[in-house]
Amino acid sequence: MPLLFMKVYPPSLYTCPPSLVQCCVMSMTKTAENLKAAFAGESQANRKYLAFAKKADDEGYPQVARLFRAAAAAETVHAHNHLRVMGGVKTTAENLREAVDGETHEFKVMYPEFLADAAEEGENQASWSFNVANEVEKIHAGLYKKAAEALKQKRDIPQTEFYVCKVCGNTVENKPPEKCPICNAPAKSFDKVA
Repeated sequence: MPLLFMKVYPPSLYTCPPSLVQCCVMSMTKTAENLKAAFAGESQANRKYLAFAKKADDEGYPQVARLFRAAAAAETVHAHNHLRVMGGVKTTAENLREAVDGETHEFKVMYPEFLADAAEEGENQASWSFNVANEVEKIHAGLYKKAAEALKQKRDIPQTEFYVCKVCGNTVENKPPEKCPICNAPAKSFDKVA
């Protein structure tokens, strides 16, 4: 059976995490919808369990934290299996195009709508979270565009160290700034990506 793909962007239709909005439609079967829902659920469980692991570590329960990290790793395996079955992993060039499209949608459409809603409802913490994510998505789109341009030249991007701010997610190349330009966190708040 051929696979058809479409981008599902309206927030009312999200069952996938917003950063992974390309969802499979296998002739609109129940199985296709189940795969999409399972992918979203496993992806969200992974992120949630990693947050739970950090909290368990902070509270002095290293073995519980290890259990959460193990379960998170298993959820990643499940999510990758579902995405593979849906045909959601393509060539690197196609994956970069999808990443640019997803990040661009997030900072141009999704987060501005979410920010407006949060402001209207006086949800300041949500506004902060949406705002920093919105700013970082612009950076991600730019980094993905640079990578896509390199692939057009049949080459990889230059060897680069990447650092991610633990406070806002800002992603920088080569070395962390003295102060994060998005959330003002100090350089020590940046983790080097392996």
